[in-house]
Amino acid sequence: MSGNLCSLEALSSSFQVHSKPGETSPLEYEATKPHANHLKFRKFNSLAQSARELSNKALFFHFEETLLKSPSLFPYFMLVAFEAGGLLRALILFLLSPFICLVGGELGLNIMVFLCFFGIRKEKMRVGTVVLPKFFLEDVGCEGFDVVMRCGKKVGFSDLPRVMVEVFLKDYVGVDVVVARELKVVSGYFVGLMEAKNTNSSDSNLILGEKKSDYQTIGIIGCHKENMHEQLFSHCKEVYLVTEAEKQSWKSLPREKYPEPLIFHDGRLAFKPTQLATLAMFMYMPLGICLCILRFLTGIFLPHSICSPILAFTGTITTISKPKSSISSTNDEGEKQRGRLYVCNHRTLLDPLYVQLATNKSLTAVTYSLSTVNEKIAPMKTVRLTRDRERDGKKMEKLLSQGDLVVCPEGTTCREPYLLRFSPLFAELTDDIVPVAIDVKVNMFYGTTASGFKCLDPVFHFMNPNPVYSIKLLENLPGSNTCKLGGKSRFEVANYVQNEIGRALDFRCTSLTRKDKYMALAGNDGSLKGSRKMTHHA
Repeated sequence: MSGNLCSLEALSSSFQVHSKPGETSPLEYEATKPHANHLKFRKFNSLAQSARELSNKALFFHFEETLLKSPSLFPYFMLVAFEAGGLLRALILFLLSPFICLVGGELGLNIMVFLCFFGIRKEKMRVGTVVLPKFFLEDVGCEGFDVVMRCGKKVGFSDLPRVMVEVFLKDYVGVDVVVARELKVVSGYFVGLMEAKNTNSSDSNLILGEKKSDYQTIGIIGCHKENMHEQLFSHCKEVYLVTEAEKQSWKSLPREKYPEPLIFHDGRLAFKPTQLATLAMFMYMPLGICLCILRFLTGIFLPHSICSPILAFTGTITTISKPKSSISSTNDEGEKQRGRLYVCNHRTLLDPLYVQLATNKSLTAVTYSLSTVNEKIAPMKTVRLTRDRERDGKKMEKLLSQGDLVVCPEGTTCREPYLLRFSPLFAELTDDIVPVAIDVKVNMFYGTTASGFKCLDPVFHFMNPNPVYSIKLLENLPGSNTCKLGGKSRFEVANYVQNEIGRALDFRCTSLTRKDKYMALAGNDGSLKGSRKMTHHA
């Protein structure tokens, strides 16, 4: 073998293996050292650049070395520390990061696991499900991903705890078996220690099942002998080695190649928290708090004509686009005195405020789940809906008779370039409807959450160095596409408005609802009752 290739050394440790839900779990047995195999080591590029058929191959691969471009695991542990443990835990992890880098290896990994997971309640640990997949996808190398997805059966193993990687590997990579370490739990809380690695393992016969003869096994690992797992890779006919030099030339996986669309994700951090980026965040935090207070006071107490230049001076960016022709009314004679209905997609709680700024009118906003704190400090009139169609319809009819109204029919926010299903309630109220397309860009914190404190949403948004709000007022609906004048059903009108906004923003329209979002991110239906049930159960 060439001297620059890594030699295979046996590890005295092994892992616990779990199969996909719905499949028969592999049997577990006491690990024994297998007979030595003569493995063929090859360069990864020879596999990535070849057009050979891999659908009949069973792939054993190391997740971090095969898919992720970044060699550092620190950002993912920082995400766990910040999102699950809070700001203080994240600060402690950051301050100890130089020492962790110094010791490195297994000890450094164990220190990060302890700092991030100690005292975290197991049932509330959803970072691996709702936060990490987004950052994993953004760090995946296209070359490694293409090879993995070409294989028939896939077995992925990782140095990270199972709770961090299992959902991503199974839902986004389609891995059949995940080999990773469990975290110790006492009285429902993580104690920050990983289970010993020398208890159980799984033979390839059990992993591949009865059809093992249909597959030829190959392996992909990094050029680090400590990442080799003898029990698994001893069954591989060929092992391909990925070097750091190769990974540096990999391209990021484009969104259109994601195996599953990334529509919902949670967490406050909008950037990958590398050590330098985390240092910048902590240094900026005092200034960010001051900017947030200034922006809040300006928006609440000053008129639009004065607050707009002040907000721009503090770094907020607002772009407003209006149709070339003035927005005309489609009301019939009996509706001349009624207000106009502005229908917008929902990006943050501040959407109605920016629509009011764009129209330069006094608007009333109808909301579903605005917190009491935000409702009291809002510099515009807000009215809470009940999700009872008949009652809400009457309430909105009354509000329209008093003036202009703004509504977000998605019922909840969505961060990614997708539109959730529009509730058709608004379509029956009036024919004078103006679609409003809204997009928001942030560079440090997300101003939305599904499982955190919603009253802090505007705080995190205004703490961003340069939050960007884009407002596009579209042409009001033509009479032929309304319920009363055009004879359209409320569902047709709602879908038409959704499509018009999606076209203006280049967003994809979906039929997903608020309930789908909260079931994915918080494990409840998003209602106050559902949230209480979840809290009581936990």
